[in-house]
Amino acid sequence: MKTHSCCPNDISRREFIKVTGGSTLSVVALSGLSWKALAGLNLEEAAGIIRQALVVKPILVYSTPEYKHQSSWRSWGGIQTEKDADEEISRIRGELGKMKKEADFPLDFLPVAGIRSAGDIQEISDLGSADVFLVYAAGGWMDTFNALHDMNKDMIFFCRHKSGPVYLWYEIISPRFLRQHTDKLAVAGVDEMDVVIDSQDEILWRLRALCGLKNTMHTGIIAVGGPGAWAQPEGIVPGLVEEKFKFGIQTLSYDELGNLIREAHGDTSAINRAEERAAGYLRESGITLETDRKFVENCFLLEEVFRKIMDNANCRAITINGCMGTIMPLAETSACLTLSLLNDAGYLSFCESDFVVIPAGILLANISGRPVFLNDPTYPHDGIITLAHCTAPRRMDGKHKEPARILTHFESDYGAAPKVEMHKGQVVTNIIPDFQVSHYIGLKGTIVDHPFMDICRSQIDISFDADSHLLAQRMPGFHWMTGYGDYLRETGYALKRLGIEWEQL
Repeated sequence: MKTHSCCPNDISRREFIKVTGGSTLSVVALSGLSWKALAGLNLEEAAGIIRQALVVKPILVYSTPEYKHQSSWRSWGGIQTEKDADEEISRIRGELGKMKKEADFPLDFLPVAGIRSAGDIQEISDLGSADVFLVYAAGGWMDTFNALHDMNKDMIFFCRHKSGPVYLWYEIISPRFLRQHTDKLAVAGVDEMDVVIDSQDEILWRLRALCGLKNTMHTGIIAVGGPGAWAQPEGIVPGLVEEKFKFGIQTLSYDELGNLIREAHGDTSAINRAEERAAGYLRESGITLETDRKFVENCFLLEEVFRKIMDNANCRAITINGCMGTIMPLAETSACLTLSLLNDAGYLSFCESDFVVIPAGILLANISGRPVFLNDPTYPHDGIITLAHCTAPRRMDGKHKEPARILTHFESDYGAAPKVEMHKGQVVTNIIPDFQVSHYIGLKGTIVDHPFMDICRSQIDISFDADSHLLAQRMPGFHWMTGYGDYLRETGYALKRLGIEWEQL
């Protein structure tokens, strides 16, 4: 199974660009590609967004105190004996089995381990393979929790109140562990959001967030024409993205891309495939063609070129810097429909090479398992804002394709761009990143209309509950990232691990 990771195999081709703020942008240039070599690659069928499973190690921490006459010999809690612990481990296994079935993301649980002290930790052989420790804090003491924390794994603590035998740490996890006997949080990387009481659903959404984060970190992405950032100085934002998200950015020049497209246009088999795939697409229910059919066929040819470039580079994400004027003479179409097709097939593809917002889109896609819509926001008013762009996916829920009119790209009146009719009443998550990659705004909305104004083709009006003036005041950056469903809490939970502040309006 491929992941989003991208592993350059020729370090001599890497260029290092020093940018302000202490970041170093490393750029790997793809060169020497030929269509003849790429054409031989076998492409996988569309399979949705591919994510690696989150690996979770459940650990029950408990105590088995001995009776001492006229002494306070036991702490709070219903797990006091080995028999109690065995019954609790069986209960945990049943809960985890149910959770795995309900998860809408890839999730693997390692065997439940039971420990009574820090010394028992070294006896657990599979801790290193875990992404997350799910700690059932029934008993035990500070040294055990501190020792687990020192292993630098993500941690979620579960305490029972009424879902089973009450746990000791239901009483003391805040003053003793989180605050370490002080009035403030004192444990790096762990806070109150990492504690769950009773609810399996509360565990599940946190694991969903961490699965999304795991699959976002170290994403490999191809930047056609180089990495950019809307209206920002060159190199700074991509450098911050590499620093925080550990992205591996590979560049492909327009000269290189132009050569590949010209060679593909001379490949009869590739032309035939593009024409056949375009014909099948245009026969789909809900599709209306309102531009030249040749533009659509050229979009399918460009889509195959991009997919094979990504496959050759062992990654599943791509962005285009000069997606308006630069790509059109090369591909003899616009890239709008091409990027939509790639997103529907489970790739992560974005126009404008805007690394201010691209990480937010990749994170939201990996949390939700659904394509996302990079868009231009307008000015909020009366609880409404319009979001629009020409590259929207049709498979916004990850399964079903929305109806779409295939028109020209608006600004150029050229090529092929989908006007995706996203359905009214759909709840959406909106992520609004800042230019410093330090503060993101989250806004839940509901699609109330998909109008047809003289703006980018895919356009939605969304309603929201926040005060319109407050939203206008708080909006940072420029581009937004939008996805079906409410994933605000997961997004915030993931971002805190990257040192990015999260503000939910």
